[in-house]
Amino acid sequence: MSTGRQLLEELKKDEELRRALAEELLPEALRHRELRRAMLLAISREVATKEDIESLKKATKEDIESLKRATKEDIESLKRATREDIEGLKKVTKEDIESLKKATEEDIESLKKATKEDMEKLEAELKTYVDARINDVNIRISDLYGIMKASLVAIVVTLASTILVPLILRIFF
Repeated sequence: MSTGRQLLEELKKDEELRRALAEELLPEALRHRELRRAMLLAISREVATKEDIESLKKATKEDIESLKRATKEDIESLKRATREDIEGLKKVTKEDIESLKKATEEDIESLKKATKEDMEKLEAELKTYVDARINDVNIRISDLYGIMKASLVAIVVTLASTILVPLILRIFF
């Protein structure tokens, strides 16, 4: 019993040993239909689907649209507040009004610039995230392709041996 535990502890510590054990067990696992099916089901649960990517795309577009609407509302709110301030300042000199107008325009421009920078940053982050997800999907598809190819080879070899063995036995006996 302690030997089994020692072996288990050694497997947990040694990555190369785990890999070697997996390489030895994989051909055996591929010979059994139930094990192949279980492996394929486990792999298929990990693969991102087109619907996942489409929903991510849709959510990203919705987030961007929401941010655009919020920014537009903020700008409109600032415009209304500025107009109200100007109405209240009609008694002030023309120079004061021009100064206030210039400051307000500068504030709006800086807000536009900050908003544009935020949008570009968000777009870059979303692009990086989507690219990473697509790369993950491509890797998983490649892995699945390898497993499917190995399974097909195993099936062809099994079929060939099932057909050839009786033929060879008939020829020699």
